[in-house]
Amino acid sequence: MKNKAYAIVDIETTGGNASHSRITEIAIIIYDGTHIIDRWESLVNPQKFISPAIFALTGIDNELVRDAPTFDEISDKVIEMLNDRIFVAHNVNFDYSFVRHE
Repeated sequence: MKNKAYAIVDIETTGGNASHSRITEIAIIIYDGTHIIDRWESLVNPQKFISPAIFALTGIDNELVRDAPTFDEISDKVIEMLNDRIFVAHNVNFDYSFVRHE
């Protein structure tokens, strides 16, 4: 694992299941074990309704993401940042399932 970079990922979503919900925000930090070497984040238009309960949890509402890019529009950047890196997240199974599903 020496000389490997880590992609530290955090997402917000419209719900708790990747097959029925969508990403509303994604942030990725690239860390080489010593230094942050890159960082990127974007709101994401989920192309579906964000419920009041999700807004209360995340602070992200339909108006905030209305003009944001869709995941398809940012997917090349996401792949570029994740490619050949170790995927790290607070709740890795949750975050990875959404990124993989998208």
